[in-house]
Amino acid sequence: MKKSIVYPKSYAFAISIVKMYSYLSKEKREYVLSKQILKSGTSIGANVAEANGAISHSDFSSKISIAYKECLETKYWLSLLKDTGFISEDVFQSMNTKADELAKILFSILKTTRIKSGS
Repeated sequence: MKKSIVYPKSYAFAISIVKMYSYLSKEKREYVLSKQILKSGTSIGANVAEANGAISHSDFSSKISIAYKECLETKYWLSLLKDTGFISEDVFQSMNTKADELAKILFSILKTTRIKSGS
């Protein structure tokens, strides 16, 4: 996992999410949805980091699974922010594309991990 591209990508995504949160709370004065996307969007990378320190195969798989689910949740908040006019279509497309890429990578890791463990 240490050579995987998912950690730097999830970290970069978290930085983008923090910047989005700052914009939404300061410029748009939106505090509820922005807090939700801050939590889920930064949780992706946090769970990937925890997976890097997993003490067992099942622990690793569990953390990657949580990261994947947090990514899907983040995509939900992005859609909601776009459809309520808090973020532009361009911002949505950019962030959603990054979230899609992360989700695909995480799902691939999860699928490979589960096949290897026979789950």
